[in-house]
Amino acid sequence: MKEVIAVSACLLGYNCKYNGNNNLNPKIVDYLIDKIVLPICPEKLGGLTTPRIPSEIQTDGRILNANGQDVTNCFLRGQLLTYETMKQHQAKKVILKDGSPSCGYTYVYDGSFTNTRMHGMGVTAKYLLQNGVTILDWQ
Repeated sequence: MKEVIAVSACLLGYNCKYNGNNNLNPKIVDYLIDKIVLPICPEKLGGLTTPRIPSEIQTDGRILNANGQDVTNCFLRGQLLTYETMKQHQAKKVILKDGSPSCGYTYVYDGSFTNTRMHGMGVTAKYLLQNGVTILDWQ
């Protein structure tokens, strides 16, 4: 049976980024050629629209968009639905878009909306790791 790998949908060319664009990565697409691919977007699963106002994790753990609106619940719903979807499809590995407040796995933005990176994890990446999912690194 072929391996099922979940992948941040934006890396596959889906226009689901906050700005309505994607992060298509041909190297990832080539790697996945002989695998079953499960496209995921935790932010869309959590109920956020595309395009949407950019969001960042704050020092207190809440996630605010650039207008100051608290969107934490959307991100938490997205992490749960992503994990449940992966369980349903028996996907035990995931390739995530680093930097996102959902999918970041080595860095996120610092919450100041000044394009300042900091070491850390997005809420979905952290939740998946805590539940035994392997994050494949594509930096």
